[in-house]
Amino acid sequence: MSIGNTPGSNQSEEFDAILIGGGIMSATLGALLATLKPESRILLLERQPGLARESSGPWNNAGTGHAGYCELNYMPKPTDAAKAEAVSRQFLLSREWWANLARLGLIDPARFIHSTPHMDIVFGAADVDYLRRRFTTMKEFAVFDGIEFTDDPARIAQWAPLVMRGRSASEPVAATRYPYGTDVDFGNLTRDLVKVSTDRGAAVRFGHEVRTLRQGRDGIWIAAGRDRASGAKFSFRARFVFVGAGGQALRLMQKARVSEVKGYGVFPVGAAFLRCSAPGPAAQHTAKVYGQAPLGAPPMSVPHLDKRIVDGAEHLLFGPYATFSTKLLKHGTLLDFFTTLRLANLHVLAAAGLQNLPLIAYLIRQLSASKSKKFAQLKRFYPEADPSEWELIQAGQRAQLITPDRRRIGVLQSGTELVTGHDRTIAGLLGASPGASTALPIMLDLLERCFPERWVQDWRPLLTVAIPGLEPGRAWNHSDVEKSITATGHALGL
Repeated sequence: MSIGNTPGSNQSEEFDAILIGGGIMSATLGALLATLKPESRILLLERQPGLARESSGPWNNAGTGHAGYCELNYMPKPTDAAKAEAVSRQFLLSREWWANLARLGLIDPARFIHSTPHMDIVFGAADVDYLRRRFTTMKEFAVFDGIEFTDDPARIAQWAPLVMRGRSASEPVAATRYPYGTDVDFGNLTRDLVKVSTDRGAAVRFGHEVRTLRQGRDGIWIAAGRDRASGAKFSFRARFVFVGAGGQALRLMQKARVSEVKGYGVFPVGAAFLRCSAPGPAAQHTAKVYGQAPLGAPPMSVPHLDKRIVDGAEHLLFGPYATFSTKLLKHGTLLDFFTTLRLANLHVLAAAGLQNLPLIAYLIRQLSASKSKKFAQLKRFYPEADPSEWELIQAGQRAQLITPDRRRIGVLQSGTELVTGHDRTIAGLLGASPGASTALPIMLDLLERCFPERWVQDWRPLLTVAIPGLEPGRAWNHSDVEKSITATGHALGL
């Protein structure tokens, strides 16, 4: 095991794989490679002095374990559950893999995952009708088995008492509840997964900021940069590179001259949350309650009142409130956004801006909102909230992906995109939510695309034992889902 900064260990070192970024994506890929091919020489480079300091940190995301149960933005049309169902199946794969690692004693589920029902609540006749129709559609899919609907205020009060206490009885209200939802601390999960790889010989270097990526004539990649503490230069070589550097991923892929990202751009969007750590409210609210996003809001701005468990302590989190900065990382610089600008993406960015004027108007309203107006949004979900018990905290910074499109020039993407180089020796993850919750299926996709022979001959058969949902032809019928939820719930202590 090698973690930290090792003086003098630079110019001559060569690895099978270099993973850039110390978040959940690199942690997941490192753990997969270390278990599938234990002899692999793996190096993880992180610019911060520790793991999960950006979007994977517990206070930099909502810890929802995005699984399609409560994210209304996944089903803008109540009769179309395709995206929600796909994300739900992906999260079941994640549960199966975590459960397997827990059975082997490699990770401690009590550190990162807890049972937390996922709910939706809507107000007004139109949205009540929408939610009812959405529920009717979801019932047809096995992955949503167990989901409930009610428009009875008394029943909703049993599910989420703080949401209904002090609310007018005259307003139409409805809710859905999925009892098998979870709260996930992706920070602790990241640390546990990195330990899986370092226990098998992987190396980790903190404070190492990669500034250039180039491929030699021999096909070997060279990752170079500086140690942020000492200022010393470093240079490492590898046959394969994964760029999981969050908001800096596009810039590094551009520097690596990966033609597949030509024309891509990013739009920085930050978020803040109100947090309550008072024991009374935190003990009474036991769910994650999502609502409808305001008109023009980006996908990551769906309001939600969440139960959070971080390092064993209970909290409530409400938000997000959009913020704006030209930083692409929470601990980045104001120049971040400008370093991604290229002649090939300027018109893409401009076109995307013109097509998303409601988003820009929404951001302006959010940025100009007073503290009292922000708190009024919380009281829509929690009428009796006490301002003295809540503090405003800055969450992570997101780089929403903008991709070129022949018809519309620039398209603002709502999710993540895995980009691989033409020779399959480099891959990078661009975009934002629901990245963390789908880290496993994204990294499985990477293995299949970048190592197709090993995937077919060796890796998929091995992984199918650990992850039954990977079995070819898996139907995900009612029996499959019940077995998966029961088995993983037992292994993860849910």
